Amino acid sequence: MSAARKTPWNVVVLTTSRADFSIYQPVLRALDAHPDIAPSLLVTGMHMSDAFGYTFDNVKKSGWPIAASFPCLAEGDSAKDIGISMGQATEGTAIALAEIDADLLIVLGDRFEMAAAALAAVPRGLPICHLHGGEETEGAMDNVLRHMLTKLSHLHCCATELAATRIRQMGEAPERVIVSGAPALDNIAAVPRLSRAELAEQFGLPESGDFALITYHPVTLDLEATEAEIAALFGTIRQTGLHCVFTAANADTAGRALNTKIEAFVAETEGQMLIGHMGAKGYYSAMEEAAMMIGNSSSGILEAASFGLPVVNIGDRQKGREVSPNLIQTDGTVEALTAAIAKSQSKDFKAQCARRENVYGDGQAADKIVTAVAHFLESGTCPRKAFHGVNL
Repeated sequence: MSAARKTPWNVVVLTTSRADFSIYQPVLRALDAHPDIAPSLLVTGMHMSDAFGYTFDNVKKSGWPIAASFPCLAEGDSAKDIGISMGQATEGTAIALAEIDADLLIVLGDRFEMAAAALAAVPRGLPICHLHGGEETEGAMDNVLRHMLTKLSHLHCCATELAATRIRQMGEAPERVIVSGAPALDNIAAVPRLSRAELAEQFGLPESGDFALITYHPVTLDLEATEAEIAALFGTIRQTGLHCVFTAANADTAGRALNTKIEAFVAETEGQMLIGHMGAKGYYSAMEEAAMMIGNSSSGILEAASFGLPVVNIGDRQKGREVSPNLIQTDGTVEALTAAIAKSQSKDFKAQCARRENVYGDGQAADKIVTAVAHFLESGTCPRKAFHGVNL
């Protein structure tokens, strides 16, 4: 700790899922290394749900201090259930923050639990730092929730210059908008890999041969598209004979119903398997070993390019995202999927992917984020905000 401060700033990091917890790891390490910052976790969402693997145990094993934890997810995944979960996330966070002497809350992305929990910081006047704002996913309700988090927040660490431009267009002060890159890319160098044999031993993956990694989530603004796309994906897999490793869908609207469909398909179709969650080490190792990724997940957008992994992205869930040269965008039909899969395995396309060009940064985001956080806290900036850039 520096001589300037007798006690460190208490920076609380809000985590709601295994996905954001993995992305946070380099940020947590950089926060912990700063002499004037003490990071801790506020844990809720899928971490606390048996239906999604109760990954709270993994959070505890990580060793990071846990300031508070609480469940918030309702039993179902209808629109009503999601709304109830959001209310419970706000209530639980309000109760937790009343007992935590926090100086700053860090949030990430666009999950409904994340946005709802962040609301509880507003009446406390607690400043919020938002990671991964300014991006677009037009096919999911996450899009509006991400922009909501931008307007709730006081400091913005975004992945690209285009994202930063969007945030400034939303009236945020330019000096509070930092282009840091995506912290997930910092993880790629830091997380050790499992060998193919270790993947087989720990998760049951095939010991040899090509496989596709499938990560597909509901298109929450068009559930009919979800039905059509997953049916086409199943049909394509049957037609092409692909061996696939599915990961489970998130706790989105219709997420549990989608997982039920995947479970049934895997059970009745030879050469397929479903893994609920693999952790960062397992998932990154699977990305390293896979022949391709198919689905509509942000991991295919953000991280896959840095593995040289061809990605077939289905439909509109990620529409509006900036993409790297490893991605093939396709419609959710058997014909389009079959053509995209064939292209992804062509010699020329695999050579293009092998350059590992990634529009989301260079793997040095965490230090930039923590430098911005420390500067914000040192400045003593009031959490009041004005709409920047409009003269009335």
